[in-house]
Amino acid sequence: MKMASKLFDDSVDLLRKLISIPSLSKEEHKTASAIEQFLEDRAVKTHRILNNVWAYNEHFDSKKPTILLNTHHDTVMPNPGYSKDPFAADIVDGKLFGLGSNDAGGCIVSLIAVFIHFYNDKNLKYNLCLAITAEEEISGNNGIELILPELGQLEFAIVAEPTLMQLAIAERGLMVLDCVAHGRAGHAARHEGDNAIYKAMKDIEWFKTYEFAKKSSLFGPIKMSVTVIEAGSQHNVVPAVCKFIVDVRVTDAYRNEEVLKIIGQNVECDVNPRSTRLKPSSISTDHPIVMAGIALGRETYGSPTTSDQALLDIPSLKMGPGDSARSHMADEFIYLNEIEEGIDLYIKLLTEIV
Repeated sequence: MKMASKLFDDSVDLLRKLISIPSLSKEEHKTASAIEQFLEDRAVKTHRILNNVWAYNEHFDSKKPTILLNTHHDTVMPNPGYSKDPFAADIVDGKLFGLGSNDAGGCIVSLIAVFIHFYNDKNLKYNLCLAITAEEEISGNNGIELILPELGQLEFAIVAEPTLMQLAIAERGLMVLDCVAHGRAGHAARHEGDNAIYKAMKDIEWFKTYEFAKKSSLFGPIKMSVTVIEAGSQHNVVPAVCKFIVDVRVTDAYRNEEVLKIIGQNVECDVNPRSTRLKPSSISTDHPIVMAGIALGRETYGSPTTSDQALLDIPSLKMGPGDSARSHMADEFIYLNEIEEGIDLYIKLLTEIV
C-alpha cells in the first residue's frame, strides 16, 4: 500500500474513533488518550498536560527553528437539530457525519498524517511540533495557552481550522466589555434622580458611530456592537445603574490594549474587559509558508472567526480541511475527499519549506 493511501485510511479510522468519543470542552480526556495511543502505536514519543497532547519530530534539533502544527479536539454541545446520532461516525455518499467531524476532526487527522509523514526525516530545515489541544471552543485557560511555555521557542504556526484549505492570513481579535453607566435613583413622577439609562444611551451612541482612525486592509474597520442591556427595577423609579455589554471585533490594525485605551478616553461609563487574551493575528503575505500556499493555487483572506491563533504571539496561518460554514451545524459532516486533499496539500506546502 502506498504511503499516501495508508495515511488517508488511518486518518479516516482515527477520525471515526474520535467522533465516537464525546469530547466537550473540559471533558476531552478520552480523545486525548486516543490521540496519544494513535501516535505511540507509531513509535512517536508524546507529551501530555491535562487534555493537551504534543510531540516533536524524531530528529529534533535545538539549533533549528520550530514550526507549530496546532488544532483542537474539543467540541461544542450537539446542535438540537441533529437527525443523526452525533457520535455514530457514519459514512454516507462520501461524507463522514458526526459531532466534531468538520470542526476540527478533519484538521486533527490531517495534521497528524503530515506530522507522521515527516516524522523520521533526518534532513528537515525546521523542527515540527504537533500539538492537539483542549478548550478551544470556550477559549479556556487549560488549552494551548497552558502548554505554550512547555513547547520551547516557536518560529511560526499552522493553526488548523476548516478553511477549505485556503490561507487565512489574518484573524480578528475579540474583546467582550462589561460597561456600567452610573446615575442617581429618584422618583419618576417628581423628576428626581439622574437617569443611568440616558447616560448609557450617550455612550451606546458612541459605540455605534465611532470610527477608528486606522483600517485593516483585510477587514476594514473595527466592529463594535452593543448586544445586551439591563437597567431598572420598576416603572416609577429612575434607575441609578445601567449595564450593557459590547462585543468588539479587533482587526490587525490595532492591539487590544490600544483599542481599550481609546474607548476609555471617549466614554463616561465604567468599562471592564472580560479579557484581552484573544488578540488579532496575522502573517505577512511574503512569509515563506504563505508564498508556498499561493504557489499551490491557494487564495488568501482574512478570517472573521476566532481560534487558538488569538493566543499565539508568533506569526500564524490558519488553514485546514472542511468548511467553516458547517461548524456547529446539525448533522455536521466532512467530505472524505477533503481529508485526502488536506493531507496532500499540507505535505506539499511543508515540502516547499522544510
